[in-house]
Amino acid sequence: MLSTGLRIACACAASALALTACSSSSSSGGGSGGKTLKVAYVKFGNEIQVDAHMQKVKAQFEAAHPGVTVKLDPIAAAENDYYTKIDLMMGSGSTAPDVVYEDTFLINSDIKAGYLAPLDSYLASWSDWSQFPDTAKSAARGIDGKTYGVPMGTDTRALYYNKAMLTKAGVAMPWQPKSWQDVLAAAKAVKATSPGVTPLNVYAGKPDGEGSTMQGFEMLLYGTKDTLYDSASKKWTAPSKGFTDSLQFLKDAYSGGLTLPPQTELDPNIPNVVSGQMLPQGKLAIDLDGSWVTGTWGTSGAKPWPQWNTVIGEAAMPTQDGSGKGTISMSGGWTLSVTAKSKNKDLGAQFVELALNKENSASYDIADSQIAVRNDVAADPSYQSTNPTTAFFTGLVPVTQYRPAYAEYPKISDAIQVAMEAVITGQSSPADAMKAYTATLKGIVGSDNVAAGAS
Repeated sequence: MLSTGLRIACACAASALALTACSSSSSSGGGSGGKTLKVAYVKFGNEIQVDAHMQKVKAQFEAAHPGVTVKLDPIAAAENDYYTKIDLMMGSGSTAPDVVYEDTFLINSDIKAGYLAPLDSYLASWSDWSQFPDTAKSAARGIDGKTYGVPMGTDTRALYYNKAMLTKAGVAMPWQPKSWQDVLAAAKAVKATSPGVTPLNVYAGKPDGEGSTMQGFEMLLYGTKDTLYDSASKKWTAPSKGFTDSLQFLKDAYSGGLTLPPQTELDPNIPNVVSGQMLPQGKLAIDLDGSWVTGTWGTSGAKPWPQWNTVIGEAAMPTQDGSGKGTISMSGGWTLSVTAKSKNKDLGAQFVELALNKENSASYDIADSQIAVRNDVAADPSYQSTNPTTAFFTGLVPVTQYRPAYAEYPKISDAIQVAMEAVITGQSSPADAMKAYTATLKGIVGSDNVAAGAS
């Protein structure tokens, strides 16, 4: 690894090259004295790596652009609240940041709302853009074919488990469940042998927002014969047996006392409690979660835990009955984007390019346990060897699925969260929640764009 000083020098040189590349279309740049570049991103709970990354890039950028001040705006808010906050900010020229940390599932809805600026004219002259594979580039591509952000990394999802607890429960190591019933059976065995321990965590309900939809629900649904959206027919799927079965899994887990109580699960801080307290303190046996969780336990993480790799194992999430590819994962990720109302788009694009050059991407991906999206970072031995779970989570990419990130998706995700919450709190049966979701879905996308599932 390069020393910090040498990394900064290299990054500044890269920034200068990017500045030269953009000079033909920019009146800004190194001579843009007196300008302020505003950068907004989330900083909440255990998620401190984004802030550390932005602080580093701020220093590099200001060194390369005398007279330009980078004003960081770390937003301390849970996921859904962060989305609301930045939408409000981007809606006004007086409050819009120049650069924003953007979840890929919101790209098309924010394009439709007029919040984001296309970056194609900048990326065309950025040589590093060739290091991003087409799958990564598509994460921030609008329906109009233009690119509205550069991905920082991606992720996959799987089951974390406490090796000692499952061994005590009679589960053979290494654990790899073959079906949903295997997961529930292991949780029941933990409940019987380790009183006082929460056997299983599956995120559900509105407070955790997209985390509930993606980690909790879609990891189930995409392991059935159904999906949210049929790309062949271009219709959203409802009603579907897979959707109802996924809700039934949640009902079985929550009503069976295998999970956190619903009132605890519906705390918006629960992801930080799970990764920062319950797993390290031996209070949780199985956690359905994302590849980034181990970043919390690293030496630069919010809750350093040197022994985690000897305590915790990882298993791929099985499909419902082991059919199909046998296992399933979901992938998402975040981008850096330039806002449509920014008065410093050229500088904003240059900040994005500097923040996500090879050296900075590598350091961020390593610190935050991200799956690299740049080819040169993914091939770097220092990246490959940093985290013992890197190979496991990268190995899930062949079975991973992606959300249908159309403009309507955020509203649909919200409707899924409503259905989950109604089931885990006992307010609705899975069948009734399916009916309510179907009606809501038709109201969002129109009845003609909805068709029943195959199963």
